[in-house]
Amino acid sequence: MNYDVVIIGGGASGLMCAATAAYRGRKVLLLEHTKKIGRKILMSGGGRCNFTHLHNSPANFLSDNPHFCKSALSRFRAADFVELVDRHGIEYHEKTPGQLFCNESSKEILQLLLTECDWAGVEIMTETSVFEVEQGAQGYHVRTSRGQFDVESVVIASGGLSIPNGGATGFAYDVAEQFGLKVTPRQAALVPFTLQPDLLEHLKPLSGVSQPVRVSCNGMSFSENLLLTHRGLSGPAILQISSYWHAGDEIEIDLLPQLALEDWLKEQRQQRPKAELRTLMAQHMTKRLAQTLCELWGFEGEVGQYSNARLQEVVQQFKHWRVKPSGTEGYRTAEVTLGGIDTNEISQKTFEAKKAPGLFFIGECLDVTGHLGGHNFQWAWASGFCAGQFV
Repeated sequence: MNYDVVIIGGGASGLMCAATAAYRGRKVLLLEHTKKIGRKILMSGGGRCNFTHLHNSPANFLSDNPHFCKSALSRFRAADFVELVDRHGIEYHEKTPGQLFCNESSKEILQLLLTECDWAGVEIMTETSVFEVEQGAQGYHVRTSRGQFDVESVVIASGGLSIPNGGATGFAYDVAEQFGLKVTPRQAALVPFTLQPDLLEHLKPLSGVSQPVRVSCNGMSFSENLLLTHRGLSGPAILQISSYWHAGDEIEIDLLPQLALEDWLKEQRQQRPKAELRTLMAQHMTKRLAQTLCELWGFEGEVGQYSNARLQEVVQQFKHWRVKPSGTEGYRTAEVTLGGIDTNEISQKTFEAKKAPGLFFIGECLDVTGHLGGHNFQWAWASGFCAGQFV
């Protein structure tokens, strides 16, 4: 049962690494503890897999060591993965600028990876639990539910803590700590916010209502859609800012980022003094949202009766709405894990642990977290490809 390389984790980075290493002539075994390979790939992008972002760059990632990701991202670019997708005849489209999705199904991306692994000669075992990774005199012993494998290299590609019902565990962090590697604090990221009960009571009936906004927190801003849910706030803008939010922080929401609201309201006051404020606001958002927010903030009556000072209060609320989330929905719905294995412990060229030659860590388990929109997949492809050239 000897192999050159054992890869633990059958997700995006693990599959990419397996195919890359096997094409180099390495004898590769990939182990997955669940029944299905690539479950997060299948779930992603509403079942259509947002497989990369055309404008991917190091600026799209958070890490305590922001320079770490530069090398891999430059060696395997978005264009390189697109070329692979084209080679397999998968049809795709650009949704939001830069975000590429399959036309049909995320199954096509998984099939691409499985086909590449098959062509390269990778052996895949599912429903295989790994009990221990132990350093031997030469290489590593990997003890599993299917016996022990003795290998030169071990790649940990088991992901982070996000979406536990997709098979996520803290295995990678446990192995890292076993070998003396530092692991930074972790939290759920790209995740919806929950709200305090008093605010949620007002907003809950609006579940499903969406609004283009600009949301800011801790010096970072994103302009995308906000979605109201029965638990709180979601949508791309909220998922993006959640990576920059810490418990107790407020977020600021501009509900009308494209509108010079004060000037427009003064204009309306002159032209339509009898119009109710909620009626006017409903020109720029759904009628229900305008009505609920006007009630919540006490903006009643005809706009002609509003003084300049009162109009400024309206502007302050709609353009600078300050919300203190009660928390997030946690790893259950988070797309990724923020934080992870300290990248100062890992070679940015090979992804090998500096303290444990022959042990590699790739993908989400590392302290590299991408923005929404295909960046985390690009990190999986890039880290998997680069490690695959050295294992």
